[in-house]
Amino acid sequence: MSWRATTISLFPEMFPGPLGHSLAGRALEEGIWSMDARNLRDHATGKHRNVDDAPFGGGAGMVLRADVIEAAVAEVADDRPVIVLTPRGVPLTQSRVSALAEGPGVILLCGRFEGIDQRVIEARDMTEISIGDYVLSGGESAALVLLDACIRLLPGVMGAAESGVEESFSAGLLEYPHYTRPADWCGRAVPEVLLSGNHAAIAAWRLEQATAITKQRRPELWAAHLSTNTVLQTKGSAS
Repeated sequence: MSWRATTISLFPEMFPGPLGHSLAGRALEEGIWSMDARNLRDHATGKHRNVDDAPFGGGAGMVLRADVIEAAVAEVADDRPVIVLTPRGVPLTQSRVSALAEGPGVILLCGRFEGIDQRVIEARDMTEISIGDYVLSGGESAALVLLDACIRLLPGVMGAAESGVEESFSAGLLEYPHYTRPADWCGRAVPEVLLSGNHAAIAAWRLEQATAITKQRRPELWAAHLSTNTVLQTKGSAS
């Protein structure tokens, strides 16, 4: 059975969007994953077919209604997690992406306006996920990011399985620099070690570079990497 993605959005025409091209698009054609884009307005209520209303307590903007969201989710609910894309959610990490890619798929709820009535989020035990500390016009772009990250990990999508092994975040570090032909470009030479054919030396250089880049650019990742390795070493010593 293929990995199943369902999106619930006011703009279903945004899917699969860029995921209909390149590796993800080919995998979609081959049935490795499937895309089902649902229109939230199909569950609008009342004479004016409303999907939102003014927030209790006052304030700017509108809030997506719990009854409308519930009807849309109930129509597709199964064993897949229901995820709300929101700036206040837990950060999307590579480990979370890997876990989602190993499951049956996802149901993604794309918010708009000021957000979604909290009651339906709690009633459905939805997971709130953020792709970064910034605000978008809606959850559709965030949903595409999450889907792209998951789809590329599905078996058969990437040409070489090892492509995902040494990239950024896979081992808690940012990725090392890459070089290709020509060996000398505008007076800038490729590091000599990469031309040596010494695989052990190359591996050591790449680890050194990944370590230095992570320390400099993402100190919080470096601290987490150190903490994880300390725990693993402690467990190894105890055994």
